[in-house]
Amino acid sequence: MSEHILILGGARSGKTAFAERVATRGSRSPAYLATAEALDDEMAERVAAHQRTREGRFATIEEPLELCETLFAAAQAHDVILVDCLTLWITNLLSMERDVADEIENLAETLEAIETTRVILVSNEVGLGIVPDNALARTFRDLAGSAHQRLAEICPHVCFVVAGLPMAVKGRLPDL
Repeated sequence: MSEHILILGGARSGKTAFAERVATRGSRSPAYLATAEALDDEMAERVAAHQRTREGRFATIEEPLELCETLFAAAQAHDVILVDCLTLWITNLLSMERDVADEIENLAETLEAIETTRVILVSNEVGLGIVPDNALARTFRDLAGSAHQRLAEICPHVCFVVAGLPMAVKGRLPDL
């Protein structure tokens, strides 16, 4: 079984930078599977900035919806795949009115089937703040929380990043 890692943290916590360091450590062929879509100018600049920071270090795969199929296919060619990020993927699924719970279960099954490639999942922990004031935001928070619980169940390593500092929640911190 591969040593999949779930990395959680708040916005701008340093979780992606940590995940990138983990992914490139000892990897021969790391891939970066991005779920974001640049739907406005601000998001386009964020995507471009992320692309610049990883230029030349990763093969980049962009897929906003079909994560499971894309992840499984990428595992045939890469020894490490960094998925950034699950909460954007959940947002994309919600906007397309897809069944997020089913998609998360499919992701868990896909991860269990990937045995020789390490998958690093990055996601925003959104359940630590105030209760959202509208139904859609509460649904999103609940779905993200359920997804994190399900994925933490099957990932041997779970990290939480605060102020750029990773903490082991389950398993151990990867050697850097």
